[in-house]
Amino acid sequence: MVLGLSVSRLIIGLTRFIQHPGKEKIYPPHFGWVLFLLLFIIHFWWFEFALAHRPSWSFAIYFFLVFYAGVFAALSAVLFPDRMDEYQGFGDYFRKRRRGFYILLLVLLIVDVVDTLIKGGDYYAAHYGWYYPVRQAVLIGGTMLALRWQSERYQAGFAVFALLFQLIWIVSLFEVIG
Repeated sequence: MVLGLSVSRLIIGLTRFIQHPGKEKIYPPHFGWVLFLLLFIIHFWWFEFALAHRPSWSFAIYFFLVFYAGVFAALSAVLFPDRMDEYQGFGDYFRKRRRGFYILLLVLLIVDVVDTLIKGGDYYAAHYGWYYPVRQAVLIGGTMLALRWQSERYQAGFAVFALLFQLIWIVSLFEVIG
């Protein structure tokens, strides 16, 4: 349910660019992160099916998954806030709120590591190997750099890189669950 709200918020936010093309201008770093997050949420839904194979569940694991989904919801809300009247478009908004976005993204990436550990060593060995720690380290390092470096080129480049990295991750490792 929480993930559905997140996807809905992102899709409704994206349609603003179609509904009001003269008013709502696309800011490439923002747009890249919207696409990255949408793909990450869809992928999250997909790979969480692996938890169905866990022999036992606890409320703590269930609560953790709700928290994980809540981080997606928070990121979606940060990317498409309820009101934009105090900003001069998404470029101005993202520049002023990028710190909050990247802090939440860091939380998401760290929570993803915990989620991976919850699935167990057998699942990790069967599906991840060396690629996952490298992926997480690169994304976490890039996010930490994005927190410090305000370059718009870096912001846009990192968003595109993360999106492509996510696509490669999905296609190479998770096209089929089983």
